[in-house]
Amino acid sequence: MTDHAVERVRRLAAGDRFMRMLGAELIDCGPGRTVVSARVDKDHLNFNGTCHGGFLFSLADYAFGLASNSAGRVAAGIDAHIIYAVAARLGDTLTATAEEETCSKRLATYRIKVTREVDQCVIATFTGTVFRTEDLHD
Repeated sequence: MTDHAVERVRRLAAGDRFMRMLGAELIDCGPGRTVVSARVDKDHLNFNGTCHGGFLFSLADYAFGLASNSAGRVAAGIDAHIIYAVAARLGDTLTATAEEETCSKRLATYRIKVTREVDQCVIATFTGTVFRTEDLHD
């Protein structure tokens, strides 16, 4: 990934006010790959006292969005699916790692694993597909 592309991903991440509100941050990025992280706090808990599925989906979707837009083309999600495997708890630091699985001129598919930092337990898996449009000229 060129320095220009890394800067673009960092700029996209910095401009995401929703993810900043949730406490998520960009940890690493590369071609078709990003790593983001967030800590589960009391505002991220559901009525059962475990991490809300919407928070997990949002964290995975953040990694997905950044990875899919890392190549210098506008990419818009057209499909996303998540499987919740294990409950995350208050205080858990979660990491979502997105990796490109397939890529053509117009479509690309990504797999995202959300893991708990302390033991690398897979909390959720997310698969997303994007439609890629025009080249960016930034």
